[in-house]
Amino acid sequence: MDLRKLKTLIDLVSDSNVSELEITEAEGKVRIVKSSGAPVVMQQPSAVMVAAPAVLAAATLGAPVADAPIAASTVHAVKSPMVGTFYRSASPGAKAFVEVGDIVREGDTICIIEAMKILNEIEADKSGAVRKILCENGQAVEYGQPLFLID
Repeated sequence: MDLRKLKTLIDLVSDSNVSELEITEAEGKVRIVKSSGAPVVMQQPSAVMVAAPAVLAAATLGAPVADAPIAASTVHAVKSPMVGTFYRSASPGAKAFVEVGDIVREGDTICIIEAMKILNEIEADKSGAVRKILCENGQAVEYGQPLFLID
């Protein structure tokens, strides 16, 4: 793994609520653990390629999928409860859980976040109409990152 990528990962862990990050690539395995001080990096060589949650783009918010006029005082942001990969549907060819304009009830599944090869259904924490989808399908998301705007 090149030093710029490693430095970026260390900075992301330092600036986020993530306490531990492990990435396995063809070149090896990197584990970053945040302690009370600076993050500690452990690197091990590896010949096996294993998919891990992509977090390099986690610091940026994705472009909105659809634009709709929004009054800031009535909007509620549904935030990601974990770091992982955002998916709008249960499988690649399936219909999206929600679209802009759909009415959702508290507890309805609105997306999936894949973390450590586990698919986690994310539920609406408020009833209302979906006004904006803030992430692209397959995008890496960070803990606390807004996913949807509901009013």
